Amino acid sequence: MSALQWVLSNQDDVHVGDVVSADAGGMPIYKVMAILGREAVLEDEQHGSVRAPLERFPWKAASAA
Repeated sequence: MSALQWVLSNQDDVHVGDVVSADAGGMPIYKVMAILGREAVLEDEQHGSVRAPLERFPWKAASAA
């Protein structure tokens, strides 16, 4: 992914297709594939999937805001 601008988000602002990160610097970057309550299924750039609490990823790409 190219350089992204990041905005602080809350769990209610995150939707399937959004790009999120635990750090405003954007590393690592995940795409939200599904939302399961307060957790999300996330996919990284290598297409590896992880399921994690959304609260761990407070930053969202501004283009997805």
